[in-house]
Amino acid sequence: MSTTDKAPAEAPNEAPDEAAAEAAADAAAGAQLSTAPAEEAASAPVGIGVIGWARWFWRQLTSMRVALILLFLLSLGSIPGSLVPQTQVDPMKVADWKQKHEFWVPVAEKLQLFDVYSSVWFSAIYILLFVSLIGCIVPRTWQFVGQLTGRPPGAPRVLKRLPAYATWRTEASPEEVLAEGKALLRKRGFRTESGGDAVAAEKGYLREAGNLAFHIALIVMLVAFAWGQLFKSEGGKLVLRGKGFANTLTQYDDFKSGTLFSSDDLPPFSFTLDRFDASYEKSGPQKGTPRDFKAHVTFSEGAHGEPKKAEIEVNKPLEIDGSKIFLLGHGYAPVISVTDPSGKVIYKDAVPMLPFDSNLSSSGAVKVPDGYRNQKGEKEQLGFNAMFVPTFAGEGKGTMLSQFPALDFPVLALSAYHGSLGVDAGLPQNVYQLNTSKMQEFKNPEGQLFKQRLLPGETMTLPDGAGTVKFEGIERWATFSVTQQPANGLALAGAVVAIGGLAASLFIQRRRIWVRAVRRGEDGTTVVELAGLGRSESAKLAEELSVLCAALYERAPSPAQAGQAENTEEEEGERA
Repeated sequence: MSTTDKAPAEAPNEAPDEAAAEAAADAAAGAQLSTAPAEEAASAPVGIGVIGWARWFWRQLTSMRVALILLFLLSLGSIPGSLVPQTQVDPMKVADWKQKHEFWVPVAEKLQLFDVYSSVWFSAIYILLFVSLIGCIVPRTWQFVGQLTGRPPGAPRVLKRLPAYATWRTEASPEEVLAEGKALLRKRGFRTESGGDAVAAEKGYLREAGNLAFHIALIVMLVAFAWGQLFKSEGGKLVLRGKGFANTLTQYDDFKSGTLFSSDDLPPFSFTLDRFDASYEKSGPQKGTPRDFKAHVTFSEGAHGEPKKAEIEVNKPLEIDGSKIFLLGHGYAPVISVTDPSGKVIYKDAVPMLPFDSNLSSSGAVKVPDGYRNQKGEKEQLGFNAMFVPTFAGEGKGTMLSQFPALDFPVLALSAYHGSLGVDAGLPQNVYQLNTSKMQEFKNPEGQLFKQRLLPGETMTLPDGAGTVKFEGIERWATFSVTQQPANGLALAGAVVAIGGLAASLFIQRRRIWVRAVRRGEDGTTVVELAGLGRSESAKLAEELSVLCAALYERAPSPAQAGQAENTEEEEGERA
């Protein structure tokens, strides 16, 4: 038995015309191992009219070359969306960017850089890529279906020209050799077809199936991305312990949505924050590191749903009717009461403080817009800048910075103002900051801003009998993000299929193998030939052909090997 991985040189006595015909037949036998349509020439047609130009443009648009260019442009176009703040994501950052880069604002607005993903140019690239992928996939799909229903092509006239080749002689009849070869090929998963003096076999269709699946998955991901951007919604809400939230537009602290989103798309549900638990590392180099955050809530689906208990943890959202509720952050809310000069309680509420370090040192503002009258009976508004630390270092041991995030030694520091808060103008204000432009300071005996540190339960008396402020206690708050991403599952499925399809197209080899058996020579022996052809150069094809040759050689050995086997059987019989 002899094998070769390279085609031998053309015989010198072979006629040139006959050699060319045989080469053409060999090429035809290995044609269409791929479903990729042939690329059209890039040169523009001349004198073919409007319809001809339209066909030429369509062929260029649906070529793989143009699809790759558009995919690159889409990636390139996403860069400004990452570098420049986007209006749909954070309008405040957009306003801040415009103040810092006034020279570039006109250019950025003309190029729609503040709304990249909904801009005309990005949408054009996106749509063209979508059309190009569909145009690439449709012809490949029909070709692949045709190959699935077709049969393996007949054997080339000269098998020895193929990259992997083996031959030997045997005393078995051609019919027996072909039957054994066909059985072996089928056992190894080849699709076979008998014809004349040869058996044709083909394998590796999953390579093209993976290629098509990859391209179809790209379209699915593009559709999912577009669907998610158009119909998504995301809102944030700060909820105090014991307070609730209903999923309506007016309940959100901030809210952003896709272009086609409607407030009617918000599923009806509500929840109440029953308790918030947090634990921290208490010693060692990681002291103060969070160990566990958990929000205990009671939620109801629909307008009159039955209350149910649930726990929301970081990266473990609560899912209700297609909406996911994520736990984002937490903090403290000192409970503060304010009395007027007559001793009447005009304000009592838990005031959320905004943390600014890992130990939950927090700042905020207490605003009393209504109900207060000064000693003269005039209406005024009160305001207090506030600093809160859950674990105070102690008197004389530094500033108001917390030493630990848990409530080990809580202290509240207030500085007092009176006048106009500016809320009556109807302009939005930051709830964590106090606008003192129209307010006056309460003064201490030294003529300085009146301020005081309070422990829970302590009271601060305002100068000149202006009233009192009491630190009643401490509540906790948590912030939640409520999101709707209707196409997340579709995008995930597309990504999984794309990875699987890409793996199949890279690691599965499309190949064809032919087995030929012909009785030749005066001795009447049968000449067996095996040859293989793959889409690309690969040592695996030669290895696979060698395994098939070895298996077939055992069933149809050469005359010398058959004689040795007979002698061995006779010797064993004599010994017996």
